Amino acid sequence: MRKLVIGLAMASTAIASPALARDGAWYVELDGGPMIVEDIEFDLPGASNAVSVDHKKGFDFGGVVGYDFGFLRLEAEGSYREADIDQLNVGTAGVITSGNRIARGVTANADGDSSVLSFMINALADFGPDDGLQGFVGGGAGVARTKFDGVSIDRSGPDWLDDSDSGFAWQILAGVRAPLTDNIDVGLKYRFFNTAELDMVDSSGRDVNAKWRSHSLLGTIGFNFGGAPIALQTCWDGTQIPMDQVCPAQPAPPPPPPPPPPVVAPVCNKGPYIVFFEWDRSDITPEAATILNSAVSAYANCGSAAVMLAGHADRSGSNQYNVGLSQRRADAVRAYMSARGVADSQISTEAFGETQPRVPTADGVRELQNRRVEITYGPGSGM
Repeated sequence: MRKLVIGLAMASTAIASPALARDGAWYVELDGGPMIVEDIEFDLPGASNAVSVDHKKGFDFGGVVGYDFGFLRLEAEGSYREADIDQLNVGTAGVITSGNRIARGVTANADGDSSVLSFMINALADFGPDDGLQGFVGGGAGVARTKFDGVSIDRSGPDWLDDSDSGFAWQILAGVRAPLTDNIDVGLKYRFFNTAELDMVDSSGRDVNAKWRSHSLLGTIGFNFGGAPIALQTCWDGTQIPMDQVCPAQPAPPPPPPPPPPVVAPVCNKGPYIVFFEWDRSDITPEAATILNSAVSAYANCGSAAVMLAGHADRSGSNQYNVGLSQRRADAVRAYMSARGVADSQISTEAFGETQPRVPTADGVRELQNRRVEITYGPGSGM
């Protein structure tokens, strides 16, 4: 568990950039949270790991006074941790129970508790932005007083262990913190705590040796005092950032809009536009009206160009009759176009009868392709 928590804390901070803010600032911090004590193995004379003590979950709390140099912080810490004892596992060496009898090979619920009061000097390295989530790792060393109080598996007799020892201790710290206000930080801290060898005496006068190891997850709240204000610079977009940071690059101005497309003079589609008629008829069919509508629309690009209407007939009637029929067909087209905006004065008609067939046929043959009016625009038309 210890290696996993430390590894995660170091991995999470390794990708962050050092923060060099709050230089010269003092702070105080209060910590508190749950604690797990590792099983403690007690050595008796001539018997290693003679007794194993299992603890219930306990608590850990304390406070620090520190000074922030920027990337590095130094702090003095005082803390206290305590947990009730859950079970005693007794090996072959045995322990004293009621009536000074020796209990061997016993695993039983136990009474009593153990506690540690420590005073440490810590060094911590900070990573990440000062105005956001910031990680830290570090450690400390100092002195601790470890006490076992009323440790027994039989409360009707004397306690097996009721003693304490003071000595060297060290710890590993990792965590995260974030600003709550300009002067208050909150965070989470992991602490692995370890004492040096403890030398104590049990109720039968035997030397007892052990180490205390614990894991704590602490909520923290810190209060910062003083410190030089961070010098700020104003960037091109009006934002302010510390002087040791670089303003974002000013975006290039947008390119000028493309020039408008050149004005292209409308092209006059001179035709010819051809409309066809039923046999011996001069009225405008729906199909012919569609073509004439397109011709009228195209005439808008031709200014005041002349319009020539050439009427034709097939060879199914006499030549004289077909000339008249061709003229009637041209006149029908002229009336249709005049009614739709083409100036009548610009329109000329000519009847060709059966003299200019589109499809050559024998005399008397009915042919749709030859029953037509051809419309043309532009210079020379209508002449």
